[in-house]
Amino acid sequence: MSAVVDDSPVAGTKPGAVETGRTGPHPVMALPALAFFAVFALVPLGGVVVLSMLNWDGIGAMTWAGLGNWATALRDPGTYHALWLSVQVMVLSWLVQTPISLLLGVLVAARGRYRAVLGVLYFLPMLLSSAAIAIAFKALLDPNFGMSLAFGAEWLAQDWLGDADLALYVVVFVIAWQFVPFHTLLYQAGVRQIPRTLYEAAEIDGAGRVRQFFHITLPQLRYTIITSSTLMLVGSLTYFDLVYVLTAGGPGEATRILPLDMYLHGFSANQMGLASVLAVILVGAGLALALGLSRLAGFGRGSQLEGA
Repeated sequence: MSAVVDDSPVAGTKPGAVETGRTGPHPVMALPALAFFAVFALVPLGGVVVLSMLNWDGIGAMTWAGLGNWATALRDPGTYHALWLSVQVMVLSWLVQTPISLLLGVLVAARGRYRAVLGVLYFLPMLLSSAAIAIAFKALLDPNFGMSLAFGAEWLAQDWLGDADLALYVVVFVIAWQFVPFHTLLYQAGVRQIPRTLYEAAEIDGAGRVRQFFHITLPQLRYTIITSSTLMLVGSLTYFDLVYVLTAGGPGEATRILPLDMYLHGFSANQMGLASVLAVILVGAGLALALGLSRLAGFGRGSQLEGA
């Protein structure tokens, strides 16, 4: 007895029509996120752009200035000095934090009770506020009663935060101490996503730990490195509270980075328009940096799994 095949079209479809299923979420689902972004990001940014074209002391009436504030900011050597300091902090922070975070992430990603304890200790700075960290390090680095007396080492007695040649490097060190745990967490998660079979195959081929790190771990962490670097570099443009409490931009203007310069113009000199110009410059620099790193990494082109 032969089987009967039902060739009749499915109810509700026209003969010869090809059924096409939707392969992703409906665009309408993105509307709440877009509305949230517009209200809390685009609208305030538009207000800052408008404020950059006004003269306002923060209290009195606003007057139109046009591009006057922009001309003042772009002619001021202090703006370029603050921008250069921000670039230095950005580059130095990346050079210090990336290798330390990567190595610590690989270390704590391995299974083991003692590594879990180390992981908890490494992540403790994430629980502290930037102001508390700055106050603590300011006391520790005090040449009169800080680490110099605690450890009895004469070379620790120098004025770390009062020396214009050392202050910026001390700031970078404190920033690294605070944010290395966060990036370590990123690398730990990335390492644990790498298939164990890759390491097993490398061991069969006779590859040691060092070769496995450079030929398996690093290539597989490509996108994690880009993500961490993006957060690190763009985040370097927003450091304010830690630097303000630690050095207040001093000695002189040795640590007066652009976010701090913006604050001092706006709330110390009561030049809200000029401060808004610096804020727009910061936003533009951060956006350009993030987009540049994204294009460099090739996000959105193919799979994000190496070798996939």
